[in-house]
Amino acid sequence: MRSENQSGVSQFLLRGLPIRPEQQGSFFALFLGMYLTTVLGNLLLILLIRLDARLHTPMYFFLSHLALSDISFSSVTVPKMLMNMQTQDHAISYAECIFQLYFFIVFACIDNFLLAVMAYDRYVAVCHPLHYPTIMRDELCVLLVAGSWIVSFVHALLHTLLLVRLSFCVDSNINHFFCDLTVLLKLSCSDISFNELVIFTEGGILIILPLGSILGSYICIGAVILRVPTIKRLSKAFSTCGSHLFVVSLYYGTVASVYFFSSSWDSKDIIASVMYTVVTPMLNPFIYSLRNRDLKQALEMFVNRANFLK
Repeated sequence: MRSENQSGVSQFLLRGLPIRPEQQGSFFALFLGMYLTTVLGNLLLILLIRLDARLHTPMYFFLSHLALSDISFSSVTVPKMLMNMQTQDHAISYAECIFQLYFFIVFACIDNFLLAVMAYDRYVAVCHPLHYPTIMRDELCVLLVAGSWIVSFVHALLHTLLLVRLSFCVDSNINHFFCDLTVLLKLSCSDISFNELVIFTEGGILIILPLGSILGSYICIGAVILRVPTIKRLSKAFSTCGSHLFVVSLYYGTVASVYFFSSSWDSKDIIASVMYTVVTPMLNPFIYSLRNRDLKQALEMFVNRANFLK
C-alpha cells in the first residue's frame, strides 16, 4: 500500500481510557448513555428552534449550529471508543485515523468560532440593544456561520495534509482514545518542526482571535453593566449571558488543561479530553435550556402537540 510505505504503519492501536478490564462494561454503559443524551438532546434543541417561530432569532440560529457541531464532534470520537471498549479490538487503520483527525479538528474549530460569534451577539444585545435588529441582520448571521464552517474545513485540511507527509515509527500505540494531532506528531519519525511551527502560528491565531473576541465582548458587557449596577440589570445580564459564559469556561478550561498546561500525555489529560469531547457537548443543551424561558415554552408546546397527535 502506498499509504503504508509513506507512514511506516498500516494501522494504529488506540490504548483507550485508563479503565480496568472488570470496569469496561460499566463505563461502556455510561458513555453510551452520555452519547445518546448528547445526540438526542442536541437534536431536540435543533428541532425546537426550527419549529417555534419565536426562536427564529440570531441567538438561536447560532445555537442550532452549535448543537449540530456538538453532535458531529462527539460522533467523530465516541462511537469508535465504544466499539473498542466492547470488542477489545483497539486497532484503527491509517486512513480511518486520518479521517477521524480531520473531522475532529473541523468540529473543534467550528465550536471555537461559534462560541466567539455567540459572544459578539450577546455583546450587541446588551451594549447596543436599540440597534440589535439592524446590526445582527440575517445576512450577517449567515455570513458569520458560513465563514466559521469554511475556515474550519480549510484549517483542518492544512494540518491533515502536513501530517500525512510524515513517516511513523514502528511503535504505533496511541496513548489516547482517538487520533489526536499532538499525539500523532509524537509518534512520527520525521522532522515535525514545520508542523509545530504551523500549529503555533496559524493554529494559535485561530484560537487567540476567537478567545480574544469572547473576552473583549464580555469586558465591554461588564463595563456597561457596572456603570449602573442595579439588581435588575445584573439579573438580566446573567440570564442573557450566563449560559454562554458557563459553556465558554467549561470548553476552554478543559482544552487549555490538555493542550497548554500539560507537558506529556497521562491519564489526567485523557480524562480532561473526555470532558470536552463527551461531557461538554452533552451538557450544552441543558445549560442553554435551564434558565431559558423561551426554550421551556417551546418544549411545552412541542410536548402538548405530540400528546394531541396521539
